[in-house]
Amino acid sequence: MIKRYFLQNKFLAVRSKKSRIFAELNRYTTKMGNIVAIVGRPNVGKSTLFNRLTGERKAIVHEESGVTRDRHYGKSFWNGVEFSVIDTGGYVQGSEDIFEEEIRKQVVLAVEESDVIIFVVDTQVGVTDLDEIVARMLRKIPKPVFLMANKVDNIEQSYMVYDFHRLGVGEPYPVSSVSGAGTGELLDDLVKKLQADLPLDDPELPRIAIVGRPNVGKSSLLNAFTGEERNIVTPISGTTRDSINTRFNKFGYDFILTDTAGLRKKTKVQENVEFYSVMRSVRVIENSDVCILMLDAQEGVLAQDMNIFRLIQNNRKGVVVVINKWDLVEKETNTMKDFEAEIRHQLEPFTDVPIIFTSVTEKQRIHRALEAAMEVFENRKRHVPGAQLNDVMLQEIEKYPPPSQKGKYVKIKYVSQLPTYAPTFAFYCNFPQFIKDPYKRYLENRLREHFKFTGVPVQIFFRKK
Repeated sequence: MIKRYFLQNKFLAVRSKKSRIFAELNRYTTKMGNIVAIVGRPNVGKSTLFNRLTGERKAIVHEESGVTRDRHYGKSFWNGVEFSVIDTGGYVQGSEDIFEEEIRKQVVLAVEESDVIIFVVDTQVGVTDLDEIVARMLRKIPKPVFLMANKVDNIEQSYMVYDFHRLGVGEPYPVSSVSGAGTGELLDDLVKKLQADLPLDDPELPRIAIVGRPNVGKSSLLNAFTGEERNIVTPISGTTRDSINTRFNKFGYDFILTDTAGLRKKTKVQENVEFYSVMRSVRVIENSDVCILMLDAQEGVLAQDMNIFRLIQNNRKGVVVVINKWDLVEKETNTMKDFEAEIRHQLEPFTDVPIIFTSVTEKQRIHRALEAAMEVFENRKRHVPGAQLNDVMLQEIEKYPPPSQKGKYVKIKYVSQLPTYAPTFAFYCNFPQFIKDPYKRYLENRLREHFKFTGVPVQIFFRKK
């Protein structure tokens, strides 16, 4: 085994490249088909292995133990077999720490929903009491377990792997998840336990991201949608650090739902790990179709909420505003109406967005948020036929033509919707440079009024005919 371990380095780059290509083609994961869970005590290199198998740096890697808290999903492909990979937090038993207790629950859930388990240990440290606790748990589970002896970076360390036989979970595989050495032999044997030729995910599935400041209920909302404790929820803000993808296929819906870390002001992002979490949340917004922006009803609209809203708007993503914790607000006759009016005032000039008042803990109106998100998704990809667009908009322009500038009259002759994914329109005229923002907003409002672009930023350009 030791000889094969070092000879395969030569071919590893080719295999890894193939794995990365398929991982790139399958960026969004599901809870269906073949699932492989990576488990082990804290700080043995589970997230590093996860990143290597998926070909992406989706899981945060840091020398600080306990960085990975939620179950984190990714997609991998090896020898014609596609499978999902779950990265878990380090397994700790009997701890009084609130995070470690929740991490332990997440590991148990990951093991329950997986088909095959990779048990990661550290050859540089050797067998520990926590390793034996994890092994004792895995020996009771009737699923294939692959023991991966990680951090084998030279021949001397490769001899240390045999000490792990006493864990009683099978033959240890010497691997260096940092360099990738040894992963080929492990994956060759692993995929034999999986079903081949699984269908690939539909890349056209809608992508909905749940975003907002820390501790507004994003993870609780995702857990309420899925009906299980997929993400860790605690009263401590910043609990979620990774961006978690979930395939939602219920009640006639089918889309990818992503929970993200809470976005703070840059001046408040001090931990290195939290900085990477915020960067991933920004990328999730950039790669989404619709964002569910969650606000805290007790705090109202804060400056950071507006920053996130502008980020969504600047990226031309659909948006649904969800006011959570509405059950905790003291109400009078017009409380909801007045609150909604104040929010729309804060969001000006982009006020045409769905606003849903919810209580995630009481499960009040949470499915209305999903309905609104899918309606916004349909609005975002709506294409208006050219003849209908011109019939309607040219009449509106005739009713209220652009104001003259320097004695020159602007005449708009034709309107066209550009072939972009988000609604974008070009108005062809003789003096495009004379059209100002107020008239641009007038045209945008008329487009929304006639063609239902609720929740979607509309982009307008003026071009010389």
